[in-house]
Amino acid sequence: DNTVRLWDVNTGRHLRTLTGHTSLVYSVSFSPDGQTLASGSEDNTVRLWDVNTGRHLRTLTGHTDWVRSVSFSPDGQTLTSGSEDNTVCLWDVNTGRHLRTFTGHTSWVFSVSFSPDGETLASGSEDNTVCLWDVNTGHHLRTFTGHTHWVFSVSFSPDGETLASGSEDNTVRLWDVNTGHHLRTFTGHTDDVFSVSFSPDGQTLASGSNDGTVLLWYVTPAAPTENTESETVQDP
Repeated sequence: DNTVRLWDVNTGRHLRTLTGHTSLVYSVSFSPDGQTLASGSEDNTVRLWDVNTGRHLRTLTGHTDWVRSVSFSPDGQTLTSGSEDNTVCLWDVNTGRHLRTFTGHTSWVFSVSFSPDGETLASGSEDNTVCLWDVNTGHHLRTFTGHTHWVFSVSFSPDGETLASGSEDNTVRLWDVNTGHHLRTFTGHTDDVFSVSFSPDGQTLASGSNDGTVLLWYVTPAAPTENTESETVQDP
């Protein structure tokens, strides 16, 4: 409905509605200090909001197609956005200035994520690949190939050594960030995997799918085979 809503987690109470986008909102992300919210929209823009007042702070323009994903750097000073214009952009949060554009994907970018140290950026794309980028230089570091369909979600482990990706091929893959090696494939979903996220201790990975389930995977110890079993959590 083109809006962003804030909710009280403890009570479920609606706190405020942030209005200004003129089309669908695909992604929202809090700054590390919790004071600022970013939103990415089908109106090709990223907006920054003051969480405490709901005030619109600034609009980041430059993408030429829908913005599918937004993510803050660990220090909260920069923001990245992935778009259906096939690019990833980096922005200065305090000024709204466009810092650089990462190019290399040949189709839509669905997901972007900073490494825990803020030095590396990962992006997942409709071109079936995951790319790693050097945040400071803009250089392309490596491409992870193996998924056979669109990559909808990417997420770094808390130690930054491993990257997880979820795909339209119904699988979740783990990758070694430093070498680019494929570590393992988690199979069990029967439809597109739209979201992946590590637990804070890095021992467990959660994945959400269009098959209506959330699966939990044991990341360590290493599984003896490529296809790792999961524990299924379903709404009764």
